[in-house]
Amino acid sequence: MILVLVTDAWAPQVNGVVTTMRNTVEHLRERGVDVTPITPDQFRSIPCPGYKEIRLSITPYRKVKEIIETRQPDVIHIATEGPLGWAARKYCMRHGLPFATSLHTRFPEYLRLRAPIPLSFTYGILRDFHAPARVTLVRTKTQKQELKEKGFEHLKVWPGAVDTRLFRPRGKGALDLPRPIGLFVGRVAVEKGLPDFLDLDLPGSKVIVGAGPDLEKLKAQYPDAHFLGAKFGEELAELVSAADVFVFPSRTDTFGLVMLEAMACGVPVAAFPVPGPQDVILPGATGFMDEDLRQAFFKALELDGDACLEFAHDHSWQRSTERFLKFQTQIDWSGGAGKTMASENEPDALGERIAST
Repeated sequence: MILVLVTDAWAPQVNGVVTTMRNTVEHLRERGVDVTPITPDQFRSIPCPGYKEIRLSITPYRKVKEIIETRQPDVIHIATEGPLGWAARKYCMRHGLPFATSLHTRFPEYLRLRAPIPLSFTYGILRDFHAPARVTLVRTKTQKQELKEKGFEHLKVWPGAVDTRLFRPRGKGALDLPRPIGLFVGRVAVEKGLPDFLDLDLPGSKVIVGAGPDLEKLKAQYPDAHFLGAKFGEELAELVSAADVFVFPSRTDTFGLVMLEAMACGVPVAAFPVPGPQDVILPGATGFMDEDLRQAFFKALELDGDACLEFAHDHSWQRSTERFLKFQTQIDWSGGAGKTMASENEPDALGERIAST
């Protein structure tokens, strides 16, 4: 199979979508799939206004067209709705080529936090973007149901995964701070809800790992918290393992891959009872959810890590890639938009299991 995967989310960005795309490409290649990623580093780009870490490709259509025509792919998967995603969609629509998409984030909610743009307007644009796709992959059953209610169609659940070779229990020595330690890893940005964590009256230490547009502002507002900046690889895994509770204050994430990474290190999660955490956390086993985040923290602190480890090991990149590949091969490329060889009512075993927890 020759597969072209189009994504505006790529290094040097650091987020769950980038992690998902890079690991999926790696594991597809290990399975013998001929994958060509189309990514921002192949184009001239500018920083996204207000978020310089994100690069926006400039006038990408001609080069996207050239890559697709050179590769002659069996499958085109468009993973994001940025400039590259729109260029690939435009090419496919012009030439009558079928394509698949995935929807990873709650972008309308992110945008609404930054500008007074109605959610209905932005969701309308996203709905139009994904409507011609043969199938649209989403992260959880909750997200699937929410999107269905907004008029999205031909949705399938493609859950997240974690690298358990990297994220594993490594002891607590990487953080020499008063305990208990509450840790957050992710973008330091408004959509992550970090003040809801940093304002909590908690014993011990609060640690933030990550970079983003709100980093300097929050460092000034919360001088008692420990802002460590962006960390990667072994160093990141050691920091996550050293925490006592992973605090996830976001109300806008569709999945929250970092929660799985914490669980793989044996660290329970405290979060709000919202989509994302509701699809990942097993209450009383891998963490707790409560509108009172402080209470969720103390309840999570009492848990051991065994259930966290078991849950994380059920979500390997191998299984995630198999699922991604299954959806591409099930598509009836000769049929109309949204038609797949599998029934829409076919049991969605892994997605259903995650959702039921």
